[in-house]
Amino acid sequence: MEDKLSKYNEDFSENGHTEIYSKIVRAGRRTYFFDVKATRRNDYYITITESKRQPNDSGGFTYEKHKIFLYSEDFDKILYELLDVVNFVNIRIEDKDENSIFEAFELKKNQSSN
Repeated sequence: MEDKLSKYNEDFSENGHTEIYSKIVRAGRRTYFFDVKATRRNDYYITITESKRQPNDSGGFTYEKHKIFLYSEDFDKILYELLDVVNFVNIRIEDKDENSIFEAFELKKNQSSN
C-alpha cells in the first residue's frame, strides 16, 4: 500500500501541487483519502478521493477512483451542509439523537486540542 501512496503523492508533486497533510479512512472495499494540498501560489484546497477495489477480467484487481476538490473559500459552507445532511440521516434512518453528529464533532475537536 505504501508504494501506491508514494506514486499518488509523486503525481501531485509533478503537477505543481504540494501535499501538506493527509488522512486515510479504510471502509470495507473502499478507501477514502483526505488530502490538504497547496498550489504554487499557496492557495489551499482539499481533495477527497474514493478508491474502490474492483475485480478485473484477468483475475486481478483494478482501482476505480472518484475525486472531489474542495476550495478553502467554500470550507465553512460545505462543512455546515455536510454536518446537516449527516445529521438528517442519523435522525431519519438510524433514529439517533438530533444533535449526535454535532456532539461527536465537538468531542473530536476537543480531543485534538488536548
